[in-house]
Amino acid sequence: MPTPQDRRRPDACPGAIAVHQAADGGLARVRVPGGTLTNAQLRTLAEASADLGDGGLELTSRANIQIRALAEGAEIDLAVRLREAGLLPSQTHERVRNIIASPLGDDQHLVEAIDRALCARPELAELPGRFLITVDDGRGDVSGLGGDVGLHGNALLLGGCDTGLRVSDPVDAVIKAALEFQAIRGDAWRLAEVPQGIERITAALGTPGAERIQVGPVSARPIGRIGDVTVAAVPLGRLSEEQARRLCDLVPWIRLTPWRSVVLPAVDTDIALITDPDSPWHGVTACAGRPGCAKSLADVRADAAAWVGTRKDRIPVHWSGCARRCGKPAGKVVEMIATGDGYRRSE
Repeated sequence: MPTPQDRRRPDACPGAIAVHQAADGGLARVRVPGGTLTNAQLRTLAEASADLGDGGLELTSRANIQIRALAEGAEIDLAVRLREAGLLPSQTHERVRNIIASPLGDDQHLVEAIDRALCARPELAELPGRFLITVDDGRGDVSGLGGDVGLHGNALLLGGCDTGLRVSDPVDAVIKAALEFQAIRGDAWRLAEVPQGIERITAALGTPGAERIQVGPVSARPIGRIGDVTVAAVPLGRLSEEQARRLCDLVPWIRLTPWRSVVLPAVDTDIALITDPDSPWHGVTACAGRPGCAKSLADVRADAAAWVGTRKDRIPVHWSGCARRCGKPAGKVVEMIATGDGYRRSE
């Protein structure tokens, strides 16, 4: 686990305004609290990528969207479009709006209330770009993602663990916990890096009860028809320009998940998304790899696509272009890590 001493360089986590300069151009990461996009917002992102980037939309392990290959200065036009679509409500807080919600839940209203409260506190604009809030409706599907501050029903989680605190005002509890983290974090980017951080914040917020929820690692990544929605995996987490545009023409909304899948109204679609749990593509993810990332040692997406046809098990597999292992999903996963001389398998 990194220590605060490892965190003294500036946090370079990309945003929609402060983009990362990758080998293929600017990389913008657009925060989507709760993962929910209206049709108009999805269309804005698709058109922005087609006009300013490489045409595709990358899904991240925090249910956000990335646009790649931006020309120098294109982030200015992108910011205007995002603001008009309601995707950039705060220029100062845009990198810290990391809120994941249960993809099959109905907590978007709570997510939006937390987002508004977060953006209303000027001091919270200085939170690290990796700080994560999780909102779990009790299913346990996002509590195990290791959020810094989280809700599991009315239970307050810190560092992915139940504190024993039970809250009547979840928005207020999350904001107070975030403020306490900001006050004690020093150079740390995540709560787990702060010595006794969980205990210190818990003590500042109240008196814990005896009951505890056991939060385990996330294992389920459901796809297919589930109730009145369809969950579809996106191959290697990248929507092509054609797929994005066709989704815009087909559905009134989508919800992004931390497993690089999308929740849709239950509609029939032939957009080459994965809805069969037995598909060899289910659970296969990859970082950008070559040529988009200068640090990558391989074209991991091409190699992963070639490997899928030979796949024998269904344990989630993540392909990484280097030892940084960007985009690795939470939970049990097999890693294929490029070494410059093939891949090293890690379990």
